[in-house]
Amino acid sequence: MLKLPQPAYIALRQHGEETYPYECCGVLLGQFDDGAEAGSKTVSRVARCGNTREDSPHNRYNIDPRDLIRIQREGRERGEDIVGFYHSHPDNPAQWSPTDLAEAHWFGCSYVITSVEKGKAVLTNSFELTGSDETDKKFVDETTVIV
Repeated sequence: MLKLPQPAYIALRQHGEETYPYECCGVLLGQFDDGAEAGSKTVSRVARCGNTREDSPHNRYNIDPRDLIRIQREGRERGEDIVGFYHSHPDNPAQWSPTDLAEAHWFGCSYVITSVEKGKAVLTNSFELTGSDETDKKFVDETTVIV
């Protein structure tokens, strides 16, 4: 389960609208929950990133590794972990693609996708990357709770 504060939910959807017709992308920072809700994640902050994909930014995204390292370092200083990533699908469903799966490598993290149709955010879904390595990884539908 992904627990997403309403301001973060609004922010990632707005990011998709602002970058339309190109994909937006960013990082979800927060905590992996222990105890009764082990396996769930609580987002405390959304970090916008620029899509550095030059060959096909309308249907692919890339986060600059230097930005990712900086975001991870700054998050750790605040006691936050990277718990997921988000991106948009301009004029396509909020469903992961084979490329999304091939380029996902953060096991246990959430991958949030917002469908942006004609510049308007329509549907947002989350998927958790499961498996033990690259050979058996897969996305599973993840419940998202807006808090």
